[in-house]
Amino acid sequence: MTHRFDWDTGYAAQHRPVFARNVVATSHPLAAQAGLRMIAAGGNAVDAAIAAAACMTIVEPCSNGLGSDAFCILWDGQQLHGLNASGRAPAAWTPAYFRDRHGADARTPPVRGWDSVTVPGAVAAWAALSERFGRLPFADLLAPAIDIAERGFVVPVVVAQKWRLAAQVAELVKQPGFADAFLPYGRAPQVGERFRLPAAARMLRALADTRGAALYGGAIAEDLVRHARAGGGAMTVADLAAYRPEWVQPLAADYGGCALHEIPPNGQGIAALIALGILRHHDVASLPVDSAASMHLQIEAMKLAFADVYRHVAERGAMQVAAEQLLDDAYLAGRARLIDPRHAQSYGPGLAPQGGTIYLSAADERGMMVSFIQSNYMGFGSGVVIPEWGLSLQNRGHAFSLDPASPNAVAPGKRPFHTIIPGFLTKDGRPLMSFGVMGADMQPQGHLQTVVRMLDYGQNPQAACDAPRWRVNPQGRLNLEPGMNAAAVQGLRERGHVLDELQDSYQDFGAGQFIWRLDEGRGDAAELGYVAASDPRRDGQAAGY
Repeated sequence: MTHRFDWDTGYAAQHRPVFARNVVATSHPLAAQAGLRMIAAGGNAVDAAIAAAACMTIVEPCSNGLGSDAFCILWDGQQLHGLNASGRAPAAWTPAYFRDRHGADARTPPVRGWDSVTVPGAVAAWAALSERFGRLPFADLLAPAIDIAERGFVVPVVVAQKWRLAAQVAELVKQPGFADAFLPYGRAPQVGERFRLPAAARMLRALADTRGAALYGGAIAEDLVRHARAGGGAMTVADLAAYRPEWVQPLAADYGGCALHEIPPNGQGIAALIALGILRHHDVASLPVDSAASMHLQIEAMKLAFADVYRHVAERGAMQVAAEQLLDDAYLAGRARLIDPRHAQSYGPGLAPQGGTIYLSAADERGMMVSFIQSNYMGFGSGVVIPEWGLSLQNRGHAFSLDPASPNAVAPGKRPFHTIIPGFLTKDGRPLMSFGVMGADMQPQGHLQTVVRMLDYGQNPQAACDAPRWRVNPQGRLNLEPGMNAAAVQGLRERGHVLDELQDSYQDFGAGQFIWRLDEGRGDAAELGYVAASDPRRDGQAAGY
């Protein structure tokens, strides 16, 4: 660079909503533009989402990579479909395996390294979506990502910040392949520097040639397993070859005349459904927007939801309480009665047992809408990188429990509790909005807050996205985003909420992308198109034509 700019001026950034017949919203402009190129070439929203997702593995590697997991909800023009592409545990994984390797006191698999890596699912998600719903050749969808990886991209402000923070995590930096791939100058890249990932370009070419199969068999799989064996990991070629993503029926909960749809467990999307189901029994819309009274009800509903989710939710077949029981209206009404409008409380679960992330959305003028999310989990995931292929691997295995009594106990071939959740809103059975808010346990909280703002208070998607957010942390304490009005902050204190400084500098208050169908599904999507929003907390944009 020839001029030294201050990239952190401190001014509040706001985006304007974007109106177009075809829209892609992501946390990086190059990915959004790659998606639009697919639609302009005759593709559809699924083609756009895959192209954008592939680009995101390159331009935002601190949040996702070619070894990510993924989930998707899409409207194909007639109905909703859900795809669970979260990874499964290697066949060798049991509680005893981890205790033998990491000590008898271990409560979970480790945060980093090979013993945190489950089979990556995102590439399989791309292939499955393309095969069932895509219009363009799969290789065409990966071409923009290949070009960016080979030629390089200029590192933007937020990505540089997240990258720099990750480079300070000693346990991450020491993982095999990490420093060579992501710290080639002995440091994280700075804002405005060009960064290339030629090994990832090589992998993308192999995926393009095989419709993604190269990750699950052949040279990439063999190199992955060879590195796993050298690093003490348990992943085998058989583990990779056995992997298949799962088509699922999304769960739904009514709120404000609409229905919110989420992927069923093993994900935490049900937390947003539970919280909204509880709020159905309170008149949130009668309270002033941004008031302590309104936020208090939402916060308490979210705390109740998390109490159930953290106790009961795991892979669906391992749950001792069915998802449908947690969403039963009579049960939610009872949970709603526990809320005191004047006082914050701590809650336990109900129903005693019976027996990095990136989000993107795309929509086209034919009416197809895609809500897609993929993640390496914590910043840069496991930290493990397969150098020949630029393959950075997630650390979703850390989310397992080593308690054999837990529904989320680790087991061979099992999927762990997952945080990443795409969202979708319908009205009277018609598509209304594809959306998501990334950021660990902030995700259902972001779904709740933005849906309430749009449906109860009539805020447009960009305003609902821009508004300051609250975040309940796992200890039940409350983090508040700067910019929240002083009266509301004081009102929350008076109700007994304990306010903490946010310690999670990576995930912070989440970041969302939103695409709202202007005709609300009543006619031809090409007539009015969509209004889209992109979160100012990231480097992205909503782009359309």
